[in-house]
Amino acid sequence: MWKYYPELLERPVPRYTSYPTAADFNNDVGAAELEQALAQVKPCDDISLYAHIPYCDQICWYCGCNTGRANRTQRLNAYMAALFGEIELVARKLGHHSRVKRIAFGGGSPNAISADGFAALMDHLSDAFSLADPVKSIELDPRSFTPEWCDIIAAMQIGNVSLGVQSFDPAVQAAIGRVQPLDMVSDMIDNLRSAGVSSLNFDLMYGLPGQTEATLMETLEATLTLKPDRIALFGYAHIPTLIPRQRQIDDTILPDAKERFDMAATGYDFLIKAGYQAIGFDHFALPTDPLGRAGMSRTVRRNFQGFTDDQSDILIGLGASAISEFPGYIVQNEKNSGRYRELIAQNQLAAVGGVKRSISNQVHGVIIEEILANGEADLTPLGSVSGKAEILAPFINRGLVEIVDQRVCLHESAKPYARTIAATFDEFRKASTGTFSQAI
Repeated sequence: MWKYYPELLERPVPRYTSYPTAADFNNDVGAAELEQALAQVKPCDDISLYAHIPYCDQICWYCGCNTGRANRTQRLNAYMAALFGEIELVARKLGHHSRVKRIAFGGGSPNAISADGFAALMDHLSDAFSLADPVKSIELDPRSFTPEWCDIIAAMQIGNVSLGVQSFDPAVQAAIGRVQPLDMVSDMIDNLRSAGVSSLNFDLMYGLPGQTEATLMETLEATLTLKPDRIALFGYAHIPTLIPRQRQIDDTILPDAKERFDMAATGYDFLIKAGYQAIGFDHFALPTDPLGRAGMSRTVRRNFQGFTDDQSDILIGLGASAISEFPGYIVQNEKNSGRYRELIAQNQLAAVGGVKRSISNQVHGVIIEEILANGEADLTPLGSVSGKAEILAPFINRGLVEIVDQRVCLHESAKPYARTIAATFDEFRKASTGTFSQAI
Protein backbone atom coordinates (compact mmCIF):
# COMPACT_ATOMS: atom_id res chain seq x y z
CA MET A 1 0.00 0.00 0.00
CA TRP A 2 2.84 2.41 0.82
CA LYS A 3 5.12 3.76 -1.89
CA TYR A 4 8.63 4.84 -0.96
CA TYR A 5 9.49 8.46 -1.73
CA PRO A 6 12.88 8.95 -0.05
CA GLU A 7 12.99 12.63 -0.98
CA LEU A 8 9.95 13.23 1.24
CA LEU A 9 11.59 11.57 4.23
CA GLU A 10 15.04 13.15 4.11
CA ARG A 11 14.29 15.81 6.71
CA PRO A 12 14.23 14.72 10.37
CA VAL A 13 11.04 16.00 12.03
CA PRO A 14 9.55 16.04 15.55
CA ARG A 15 7.25 13.33 16.84
CA TYR A 16 4.84 16.12 17.85
CA THR A 17 3.79 14.80 21.23
CA SER A 18 3.29 18.49 21.94
CA TYR A 19 3.14 21.72 20.00
CA PRO A 20 5.28 23.71 20.30
CA THR A 21 7.76 20.86 20.76
CA ALA A 22 10.35 20.48 23.52
CA ALA A 23 12.97 21.81 21.09
CA ASP A 24 11.17 25.14 21.26
CA PHE A 25 11.05 25.41 25.06
CA ASN A 26 12.84 28.34 26.67
CA ASN A 27 13.77 29.60 30.12
CA ASP A 28 11.30 32.48 30.00
CA VAL A 29 8.62 30.07 31.22
CA GLY A 30 8.94 28.40 34.60
CA ALA A 31 7.52 28.21 38.10
CA ALA A 32 5.62 31.52 37.97
CA GLU A 33 3.84 30.51 34.77
CA LEU A 34 3.01 27.08 36.17
CA GLU A 35 1.55 28.69 39.29
CA GLN A 36 -0.50 31.03 37.11
CA ALA A 37 -1.76 28.16 34.95
CA LEU A 38 -2.73 26.10 38.00
CA ALA A 39 -4.65 29.05 39.45
CA GLN A 40 -6.62 29.39 36.20
CA VAL A 41 -7.88 25.79 36.26
CA LYS A 42 -11.61 25.80 36.95
CA PRO A 43 -13.28 23.46 39.47
CA CYS A 44 -15.35 21.99 36.62
CA ASP A 45 -12.27 21.15 34.51
CA ASP A 46 -11.18 17.56 34.09
CA ILE A 47 -7.52 16.97 34.90
CA SER A 48 -5.07 14.25 33.91
CA LEU A 49 -2.05 13.59 36.10
CA TYR A 50 1.29 12.12 35.08
CA ALA A 51 3.83 10.92 37.69
CA HIS A 52 7.39 10.35 36.49
CA ILE A 53 9.73 7.79 38.05
CA PRO A 54 13.12 8.44 36.39
CA TYR A 55 14.74 5.15 37.41
CA CYS A 56 15.14 1.64 36.01
CA ASP A 57 16.73 -1.48 37.45
CA GLN A 58 18.57 -1.90 34.14
CA ILE A 59 19.32 0.78 31.55
CA CYS A 60 18.59 -0.15 27.94
CA TRP A 61 21.06 1.22 25.42
CA TYR A 62 18.49 2.52 22.94
CA CYS A 63 16.46 4.48 25.51
CA GLY A 64 16.09 8.25 25.17
CA CYS A 65 14.15 8.70 28.41
CA ASN A 66 15.39 10.74 31.35
CA THR A 67 16.24 7.80 33.60
CA GLY A 68 19.05 6.39 35.73
CA ARG A 69 19.89 3.21 37.62
CA ALA A 70 17.71 2.40 40.62
CA ASN A 71 20.64 0.87 42.48
CA ARG A 72 20.84 3.23 45.44
CA THR A 73 18.02 2.88 47.95
CA GLN A 74 18.80 6.18 49.65
CA ARG A 75 18.68 8.12 46.37
CA LEU A 76 15.41 6.44 45.36
CA ASN A 77 13.82 7.15 48.75
CA ALA A 78 14.95 10.79 48.58
CA TYR A 79 13.38 11.15 45.15
CA MET A 80 10.07 9.66 46.29
CA ALA A 81 10.02 12.00 49.30
CA ALA A 82 10.47 14.96 46.93
CA LEU A 83 7.73 13.64 44.65
CA PHE A 84 5.37 13.42 47.63
CA GLY A 85 6.30 17.00 48.49
CA GLU A 86 5.61 18.20 44.95
CA ILE A 87 2.20 16.50 44.96
CA GLU A 88 1.22 18.40 48.08
CA LEU A 89 2.65 21.68 46.76
CA VAL A 90 0.92 21.45 43.37
CA ALA A 91 -2.38 20.55 45.02
CA ARG A 92 -2.15 23.66 47.22
CA LYS A 93 -1.36 25.86 44.22
CA LEU A 94 -4.32 24.38 42.38
CA GLY A 95 -6.45 25.68 45.21
CA HIS A 96 -9.48 23.44 44.73
CA HIS A 97 -10.43 19.87 44.00
CA SER A 98 -10.85 19.68 40.24
CA ARG A 99 -11.75 16.25 38.99
CA VAL A 100 -8.82 13.97 38.24
CA LYS A 101 -10.11 11.62 35.56
CA ARG A 102 -6.81 9.94 34.59
CA ILE A 103 -3.50 9.10 36.23
CA ALA A 104 -0.53 7.78 34.27
CA PHE A 105 2.70 6.49 35.79
CA GLY A 106 5.78 6.39 33.60
CA GLY A 107 9.52 6.70 33.56
CA GLY A 108 11.94 5.05 33.51
CA SER A 109 10.06 2.19 35.01
CA PRO A 110 7.61 2.79 37.85
CA ASN A 111 8.27 -0.76 39.06
CA ALA A 112 11.84 0.29 39.78
CA ILE A 113 10.39 1.36 43.13
CA SER A 114 8.89 -1.15 45.56
CA ALA A 115 5.23 -2.08 45.49
CA ASP A 116 4.91 -0.52 48.95
CA GLY A 117 6.46 2.69 47.63
CA PHE A 118 3.93 2.76 44.82
CA ALA A 119 1.09 2.25 47.30
CA ALA A 120 2.39 5.25 49.25
CA LEU A 121 2.45 7.28 46.02
CA MET A 122 -1.19 6.42 45.36
CA ASP A 123 -2.09 7.39 48.94
CA HIS A 124 -0.47 10.80 48.49
CA LEU A 125 -2.32 11.40 45.22
CA SER A 126 -5.62 10.37 46.79
CA ASP A 127 -5.10 12.68 49.75
CA ALA A 128 -4.03 15.68 47.65
CA PHE A 129 -6.42 15.53 44.70
CA SER A 130 -10.07 14.76 44.10
CA LEU A 131 -9.94 11.46 42.23
CA ALA A 132 -13.08 10.93 40.14
CA ASP A 133 -12.68 7.15 39.69
CA PRO A 134 -9.75 7.83 37.36
CA VAL A 135 -8.50 5.60 34.57
CA LYS A 136 -5.09 4.43 35.78
CA SER A 137 -2.23 3.57 33.44
CA ILE A 138 1.29 2.38 34.17
CA GLU A 139 4.44 1.45 32.27
CA LEU A 140 6.14 -1.72 33.51
CA ASP A 141 9.46 -3.46 32.86
CA PRO A 142 8.96 -7.25 32.63
CA ARG A 143 12.48 -7.80 34.02
CA SER A 144 11.54 -6.13 37.31
CA PHE A 145 8.03 -7.49 37.70
CA THR A 146 7.34 -9.27 40.99
CA PRO A 147 4.30 -10.96 42.62
CA GLU A 148 4.05 -7.96 44.95
CA TRP A 149 3.58 -5.70 41.94
CA CYS A 150 0.86 -7.97 40.57
CA ASP A 151 -0.96 -7.69 43.91
CA ILE A 152 -0.70 -3.88 43.98
CA ILE A 153 -2.04 -3.58 40.42
CA ALA A 154 -5.06 -5.63 41.43
CA ALA A 155 -5.56 -3.69 44.66
CA MET A 156 -5.26 -0.29 42.96
CA GLN A 157 -7.49 -1.39 40.07
CA ILE A 158 -5.02 -0.35 37.40
CA GLY A 159 -6.68 -1.21 34.12
CA ASN A 160 -4.10 -0.02 31.57
CA VAL A 161 -0.57 -1.44 31.44
CA SER A 162 2.14 -0.76 28.85
CA LEU A 163 5.10 -3.12 28.50
CA GLY A 164 8.44 -2.28 26.94
CA VAL A 165 8.98 -5.28 24.66
CA GLN A 166 10.78 -3.81 21.59
CA SER A 167 11.73 -7.21 20.10
CA PHE A 168 11.49 -10.89 20.91
CA ASP A 169 14.56 -11.75 18.82
CA PRO A 170 17.41 -12.78 21.18
CA ALA A 171 20.15 -11.31 18.97
CA VAL A 172 18.36 -7.96 18.67
CA GLN A 173 17.69 -7.93 22.41
CA ALA A 174 21.40 -8.45 23.09
CA ALA A 175 22.27 -5.65 20.63
CA ILE A 176 20.10 -3.12 22.49
CA GLY A 177 20.86 -4.24 26.05
CA ARG A 178 17.37 -5.51 26.84
CA VAL A 179 17.25 -9.28 27.26
CA GLN A 180 13.83 -10.60 28.30
CA PRO A 181 12.73 -14.05 27.05
CA LEU A 182 9.29 -14.57 25.56
CA ASP A 183 8.31 -16.83 28.46
CA MET A 184 9.03 -14.01 30.92
CA VAL A 185 6.62 -11.70 29.10
CA SER A 186 4.02 -14.42 28.60
CA ASP A 187 3.96 -15.32 32.31
CA MET A 188 3.71 -11.64 33.23
CA ILE A 189 0.72 -11.15 30.93
CA ASP A 190 -1.12 -14.10 32.50
CA ASN A 191 -0.61 -12.48 35.90
CA LEU A 192 -1.69 -9.04 34.69
CA ARG A 193 -4.88 -10.37 33.15
CA SER A 194 -5.65 -12.20 36.40
CA ALA A 195 -5.10 -8.91 38.24
CA GLY A 196 -7.83 -7.25 36.17
CA VAL A 197 -5.82 -5.45 33.48
CA SER A 198 -8.22 -4.84 30.59
CA SER A 199 -6.06 -2.78 28.24
CA LEU A 200 -2.56 -4.10 27.60
CA ASN A 201 -0.10 -2.29 25.33
CA PHE A 202 3.15 -3.54 23.80
CA ASP A 203 5.84 -1.06 22.78
CA LEU A 204 7.67 -2.55 19.78
CA MET A 205 10.41 -1.11 17.57
CA TYR A 206 11.66 -1.39 14.02
CA GLY A 207 15.01 -0.14 12.76
CA LEU A 208 16.95 -1.81 15.58
CA PRO A 209 20.54 -3.05 15.18
CA GLY A 210 20.70 -6.37 13.38
CA GLN A 211 16.95 -6.41 12.87
CA THR A 212 15.51 -7.57 9.56
CA GLU A 213 12.03 -7.65 8.12
CA ALA A 214 11.94 -11.37 8.89
CA THR A 215 12.87 -10.98 12.57
CA LEU A 216 10.37 -8.15 12.92
CA MET A 217 7.68 -10.44 11.54
CA GLU A 218 8.65 -13.13 14.04
CA THR A 219 8.23 -10.61 16.86
CA LEU A 220 4.84 -9.52 15.51
CA GLU A 221 3.67 -13.12 15.19
CA ALA A 222 4.78 -13.85 18.76
CA THR A 223 3.01 -10.68 19.87
CA LEU A 224 -0.30 -11.86 18.43
CA THR A 225 -0.14 -15.04 20.50
CA LEU A 226 -0.11 -12.84 23.63
CA LYS A 227 -3.14 -10.80 22.46
CA PRO A 228 -2.29 -7.24 23.55
CA ASP A 229 -5.13 -4.75 23.15
CA ARG A 230 -2.80 -2.05 21.85
CA ILE A 231 0.51 -2.03 20.01
CA ALA A 232 2.86 0.88 19.43
CA LEU A 233 5.34 0.18 16.62
CA PHE A 234 8.01 2.88 16.83
CA GLY A 235 10.98 3.57 14.62
CA TYR A 236 14.19 3.52 16.64
CA ALA A 237 15.75 6.99 16.81
CA HIS A 238 19.54 6.66 16.85
CA ILE A 239 20.94 9.99 18.13
CA PRO A 240 24.13 9.09 20.04
CA THR A 241 25.34 12.69 20.04
CA LEU A 242 22.38 13.56 22.27
CA ILE A 243 21.92 10.21 24.03
CA PRO A 244 25.35 8.93 25.13
CA ARG A 245 24.11 5.46 26.15
CA GLN A 246 23.29 4.80 22.48
CA ARG A 247 27.02 4.76 21.75
CA GLN A 248 26.97 1.17 23.05
CA ILE A 249 24.91 0.23 19.98
CA ASP A 250 26.79 -0.92 16.88
CA ASP A 251 25.50 1.54 14.30
CA THR A 252 27.16 -0.40 11.46
CA ILE A 253 24.35 -2.99 11.69
CA LEU A 254 21.45 -0.55 11.78
CA PRO A 255 18.94 -0.96 8.92
CA ASP A 256 19.12 1.72 6.25
CA ALA A 257 16.28 4.12 5.40
CA LYS A 258 14.65 1.83 2.80
CA GLU A 259 14.82 -1.15 5.13
CA ARG A 260 13.21 0.90 7.91
CA PHE A 261 10.44 1.96 5.54
CA ASP A 262 9.80 -1.64 4.47
CA MET A 263 9.67 -2.78 8.11
CA ALA A 264 7.13 -0.09 8.99
CA ALA A 265 5.01 -0.95 5.94
CA THR A 266 5.14 -4.69 6.59
CA GLY A 267 4.26 -4.21 10.25
CA TYR A 268 1.36 -1.93 9.36
CA ASP A 269 -0.13 -4.36 6.84
CA PHE A 270 0.33 -7.34 9.16
CA LEU A 271 -1.40 -5.70 12.14
CA ILE A 272 -4.30 -4.39 10.06
CA LYS A 273 -4.89 -7.85 8.62
CA ALA A 274 -4.76 -9.25 12.16
CA GLY A 275 -7.75 -7.10 13.14
CA TYR A 276 -6.08 -4.07 14.69
CA GLN A 277 -7.17 -0.56 13.78
CA ALA A 278 -4.48 1.92 12.81
CA ILE A 279 -4.31 4.85 15.22
CA GLY A 280 -2.30 7.65 13.70
CA PHE A 281 0.92 6.52 12.06
CA ASP A 282 2.45 4.09 14.58
CA HIS A 283 -0.21 2.93 17.06
CA PHE A 284 -2.70 0.09 16.69
CA ALA A 285 -5.66 -0.95 18.82
CA LEU A 286 -8.34 -3.61 18.79
CA PRO A 287 -11.82 -2.22 18.02
CA THR A 288 -12.95 -3.26 21.52
CA ASP A 289 -10.27 -1.17 23.25
CA PRO A 290 -11.04 2.44 24.28
CA LEU A 291 -8.30 3.70 21.94
CA GLY A 292 -9.78 1.65 19.10
CA ARG A 293 -13.21 3.12 19.79
CA ALA A 294 -11.69 6.62 19.80
CA GLY A 295 -10.18 5.83 16.41
CA MET A 296 -13.53 4.83 14.98
CA SER A 297 -15.21 7.97 16.38
CA ARG A 298 -12.30 10.19 15.25
CA THR A 299 -11.69 11.48 18.76
CA VAL A 300 -8.06 10.38 19.11
CA ARG A 301 -5.78 12.95 20.76
CA ARG A 302 -2.00 13.22 20.98
CA ASN A 303 -0.03 14.16 24.08
CA PHE A 304 3.21 13.26 25.83
CA GLN A 305 2.06 9.65 26.20
CA GLY A 306 1.53 9.37 22.43
CA PHE A 307 -1.85 8.73 20.81
CA THR A 308 -4.59 8.56 23.42
CA ASP A 309 -8.33 8.61 24.03
CA ASP A 310 -7.77 11.16 26.83
CA GLN A 311 -9.85 14.26 26.01
CA SER A 312 -8.53 16.54 28.77
CA ASP A 313 -6.74 19.76 27.79
CA ILE A 314 -5.04 19.92 31.20
CA LEU A 315 -2.19 17.54 32.00
CA ILE A 316 -0.23 18.09 35.20
CA GLY A 317 3.20 16.46 35.26
CA LEU A 318 4.82 15.50 38.55
CA GLY A 319 8.44 14.50 39.04
CA ALA A 320 11.82 15.38 37.54
CA SER A 321 11.56 16.32 33.82
CA ALA A 322 7.76 15.86 33.86
CA ILE A 323 5.84 18.16 31.51
CA SER A 324 2.57 19.92 32.29
CA GLU A 325 0.31 21.10 29.50
CA PHE A 326 -2.38 23.78 29.62
CA PRO A 327 -4.16 25.64 26.79
CA GLY A 328 -1.86 28.64 27.27
CA TYR A 329 1.37 27.06 28.51
CA ILE A 330 3.57 24.01 28.31
CA VAL A 331 5.87 23.80 31.34
CA GLN A 332 8.65 21.33 32.14
CA ASN A 333 10.15 20.45 35.51
CA GLU A 334 13.87 20.44 36.24
CA LYS A 335 15.37 17.37 34.56
CA ASN A 336 18.18 16.70 37.03
CA SER A 337 16.83 14.69 39.97
CA GLY A 338 19.19 16.30 42.48
CA ARG A 339 18.24 19.85 41.53
CA TYR A 340 14.59 18.81 41.38
CA ARG A 341 14.80 17.62 44.98
CA GLU A 342 16.46 20.88 46.04
CA LEU A 343 13.67 23.00 44.54
CA ILE A 344 10.95 20.97 46.23
CA ALA A 345 12.86 21.06 49.54
CA GLN A 346 12.73 24.87 49.29
CA ASN A 347 8.95 24.64 48.83
CA GLN A 348 9.27 25.86 45.24
CA LEU A 349 7.56 24.53 42.15
CA ALA A 350 10.13 22.62 40.09
CA ALA A 351 9.23 24.08 36.67
CA VAL A 352 12.27 25.65 34.98
CA GLY A 353 11.34 25.86 31.30
CA GLY A 354 8.61 25.62 28.72
CA VAL A 355 6.77 27.80 26.26
CA LYS A 356 3.84 30.19 26.21
CA ARG A 357 1.33 29.05 23.60
CA SER A 358 0.09 31.99 21.56
CA ILE A 359 -3.27 31.90 19.82
CA SER A 360 -1.39 31.14 16.60
CA ASN A 361 0.47 28.30 18.33
CA GLN A 362 -2.81 26.86 19.54
CA VAL A 363 -4.38 27.05 16.06
CA HIS A 364 -1.39 25.39 14.40
CA GLY A 365 -1.19 22.85 17.23
CA VAL A 366 -4.76 21.72 16.62
CA ILE A 367 -4.06 21.30 12.89
CA ILE A 368 -0.89 19.27 13.55
CA GLU A 369 -2.67 17.09 16.10
CA GLU A 370 -5.62 16.46 13.78
CA ILE A 371 -3.34 15.52 10.89
CA LEU A 372 -1.43 13.01 13.01
CA ALA A 373 -4.37 11.62 14.98
CA ASN A 374 -7.20 11.61 12.47
CA GLY A 375 -5.66 12.12 9.04
CA GLU A 376 -7.35 15.42 8.20
CA ALA A 377 -7.68 18.94 9.56
CA ASP A 378 -9.72 22.08 9.05
CA LEU A 379 -7.54 24.86 7.66
CA THR A 380 -10.22 27.57 7.88
CA PRO A 381 -8.59 29.29 10.90
CA LEU A 382 -5.53 29.98 8.72
CA GLY A 383 -7.51 32.01 6.20
CA SER A 384 -6.36 31.45 2.62
CA VAL A 385 -4.96 27.96 1.98
CA SER A 386 -3.29 28.80 -1.33
CA GLY A 387 0.10 29.17 0.35
CA LYS A 388 -0.30 25.85 2.14
CA ALA A 389 -1.31 24.16 -1.10
CA GLU A 390 1.98 25.32 -2.58
CA ILE A 391 3.98 23.96 0.36
CA LEU A 392 2.04 20.68 0.25
CA ALA A 393 2.52 20.33 -3.52
CA PRO A 394 5.13 17.52 -3.24
CA PHE A 395 2.55 15.44 -1.36
CA ILE A 396 -0.43 16.53 -3.46
CA ASN A 397 1.37 15.77 -6.73
CA ARG A 398 2.12 12.22 -5.55
CA GLY A 399 -1.50 11.56 -4.63
CA LEU A 400 -0.84 11.47 -0.90
CA VAL A 401 -2.78 14.57 0.11
CA GLU A 402 -5.62 16.70 -1.19
CA ILE A 403 -7.21 19.92 -0.01
CA VAL A 404 -11.00 19.83 -0.18
CA ASP A 405 -13.27 22.62 1.10
CA GLN A 406 -10.56 24.17 3.27
CA ARG A 407 -9.62 20.78 4.72
CA VAL A 408 -6.32 18.97 4.26
CA CYS A 409 -7.01 15.25 3.86
CA LEU A 410 -4.37 12.51 3.96
CA HIS A 411 -4.97 9.39 1.92
CA GLU A 412 -4.23 6.04 3.51
CA SER A 413 -0.98 5.86 1.54
CA ALA A 414 0.19 9.04 3.29
CA LYS A 415 0.57 7.34 6.69
CA PRO A 416 4.39 7.11 6.60
CA TYR A 417 4.63 10.78 5.63
CA ALA A 418 2.23 12.09 8.29
CA ARG A 419 4.92 13.67 10.47
CA THR A 420 6.54 15.36 7.48
CA ILE A 421 3.16 16.65 6.31
CA ALA A 422 2.37 17.93 9.81
CA ALA A 423 5.74 19.71 9.91
CA THR A 424 4.62 21.98 7.05
CA PHE A 425 2.29 23.63 9.60
CA ASP A 426 5.02 24.07 12.21
CA GLU A 427 5.76 27.76 12.76
CA PHE A 428 9.08 27.02 14.51
CA ARG A 429 10.91 24.68 12.19
CA LYS A 430 12.67 27.34 10.14
CA ALA A 431 13.91 29.10 13.27
CA SER A 432 14.60 26.07 15.49
CA THR A 433 17.68 23.89 15.13
CA GLY A 434 16.46 20.97 17.25
CA THR A 435 17.73 17.50 16.41
CA PHE A 436 14.92 15.13 15.58
CA SER A 437 14.45 11.53 14.52
CA GLN A 438 13.86 10.09 11.08
CA ALA A 439 10.27 10.48 9.93
CA ILE A 440 9.89 6.72 9.44
